[in-house]
Amino acid sequence: MRKALLAVFATLGLLASTVAAGPASATGFLGLPVPPPSDKIVIDLVTVNGSGCPAGTTAVAVSPDNTAFTVTYSSYTALVGIGATSTDWRKNCQLNIVVHVPQGFTYAISQTDYRGFASLSPGATAIERANYYFQGQSQTVYSSHTFAGPFGDDWQTTDNVDLAALVWAPCGVLRNLNINTELRAMAGSSNPATSTSFISMDSTDGEINTIYHFAWAHCPGS
Repeated sequence: MRKALLAVFATLGLLASTVAAGPASATGFLGLPVPPPSDKIVIDLVTVNGSGCPAGTTAVAVSPDNTAFTVTYSSYTALVGIGATSTDWRKNCQLNIVVHVPQGFTYAISQTDYRGFASLSPGATAIERANYYFQGQSQTVYSSHTFAGPFGDDWQTTDNVDLAALVWAPCGVLRNLNINTELRAMAGSSNPATSTSFISMDSTDGEINTIYHFAWAHCPGS
């Protein structure tokens, strides 16, 4: 009798855990991500706006294995101090892209790697902020990373998204992906009359870029 009751309780517990896990597993339409499609992914850069990405200074490319795409900037620098104007301390960029995926697949952004260079005087600080969202959906919360002077080196930040929190592109509908980034350079306790501090997310040789990693899933019925 005792074994029978234990078996019943175990079954009920399994059912309860399955129900509890339901919403999380449904986040990506069909549960766990799958390998990327073999067909080549094409990305269209629809619009580019912002003080950090003047026309002709931004490029987008898909990795050969369809696991990620990169954004490369060539004129994205926030500056404060000697040589800076009153608006140079903050630069931003808004990208609107379309990811063309094979029929039966959908995607989410599972990880983003931001890279650049910063030169900060003692007392100065810099901030890198970013978010992204699909057309017609609510904006995700901005991620933010702060750097403090003295600092003079390449920098990299990584934002990871848990499986249950992945935001998937709607199946069967072509929705634009909006990407917002921002750089700020602040003098803080440094003297802007005698020093210069800046943070950049640009590249002159293609070596520095932002990487957006895909998570892939099958759409219902595929």
